[in-house]
Amino acid sequence: MEHSQADQTEVLLLGEDSGLTRFANSYIHQNVAESNAEVRVRVVFGRRIGVGTTNDLSVQGLRRAVDEASRVAKLQPENPDFVSLPGPRPIRDVQSYVKNTAEATPEQRAETVQMICTRATERGLEAAGAYTTGTFETAVANSLGVDAYDVSTAADLSMVIMGDDSSGYAAQVAMDVGAIDADRLVAEAVEGAVRGRGPITLEPGTYEVVLDTYAVLDIIQFLSYLGFGARAVEEGTSFLTGKLGQKVLGESIDIWDDGHDPSGLPAPFDYEGVPKQRVTLIERGVAEGVVYDSYTAHKAGKESTGHALPAPNPAGPMPTNVFMHPGNATRDDLIRSCKRGVLVTRFWYTEPVHPRLVVVTGMTRDGTFLIEDGQISRPVRSLRFTQSYLDALSQVEAISRETRLLREFMGATRVPAIKVAKFNFTGVSEF
Repeated sequence: MEHSQADQTEVLLLGEDSGLTRFANSYIHQNVAESNAEVRVRVVFGRRIGVGTTNDLSVQGLRRAVDEASRVAKLQPENPDFVSLPGPRPIRDVQSYVKNTAEATPEQRAETVQMICTRATERGLEAAGAYTTGTFETAVANSLGVDAYDVSTAADLSMVIMGDDSSGYAAQVAMDVGAIDADRLVAEAVEGAVRGRGPITLEPGTYEVVLDTYAVLDIIQFLSYLGFGARAVEEGTSFLTGKLGQKVLGESIDIWDDGHDPSGLPAPFDYEGVPKQRVTLIERGVAEGVVYDSYTAHKAGKESTGHALPAPNPAGPMPTNVFMHPGNATRDDLIRSCKRGVLVTRFWYTEPVHPRLVVVTGMTRDGTFLIEDGQISRPVRSLRFTQSYLDALSQVEAISRETRLLREFMGATRVPAIKVAKFNFTGVSEF
């Protein structure tokens, strides 16, 4: 900051010390450790903005990053909507660090993976997946007085258990590595693979569906990416444009973002050093709010909610600590409520077709089953779907009381399973 000659300067430090154990064909094929620190320098000359990035933390390396950002800024056109970098605000303390996770060893991860592979092999199956543990540091300072620092931990385990013609999936993320229930996860994935053997072809059409937590995660991610940010609303690409205060989803749907909730992956501030606020996004199906960073907040005459992503960021602010309110049903209750429907474990290779309506196309994967008379009757081959996620969440008939915390873009989301009255399947795969 002392080296910068800009009108305003911001320095963002992103530090990581993590380990990854990756496995396939029921053995560990990769164990890597990463220790890195990246510095992003954002400078402002009037209304011209530039960003320089480096992981060379020497004095010379940091000065080069400042100079790079300054050169970029001076080549930019003026941004008439830019007002200022944010000033300092009080930041609430959150507990985002767990020592056991920070000190997790490759041997501990390997022991868990060995158990997973053994359980799969005992059933004639093969295991693949990844187990990550790490410590993550974020520091933000700017020339207006922002001075923020946080260190957090996360453990993330995901697996696919595969047979000749079937597969099962399970995943979980947690701040505390001790909260990762590997026994339960492998049992869940093995059961899906065993139950999925010998799939039949189910004709495309409209069916009742039970969407497990992994499929619900995909829905919430698309809502967040396409609609819950202020820039998407302002540009008219969000499904919330012109709809704030109106009912957009089913009455049973409540969605919010809260970086302070300890049942997620807490974060006290965003990548501009602005304290995170709890933001009600959907309440009883009604669009209540969106998230802001300092740029979109200034432009809209609002206050930043603490949802900036690292600059430069053309996507705008985005919720990264999302929660969907649970219901009062069990997963078995959801299945029993189906006369003839489909149980979907998760979606795969999903892409937006119509962002404003959140129409998405993709495939089911790792466990798709026919439900008849309230019971899982047969496994079916993976199905292609083209469906408005808004319509799906407008037809939710039941929600599970159990939720699961799952990794998503730059954060985590806690979601339940849901029963949807109608879901549109358009094709069948060969597997």
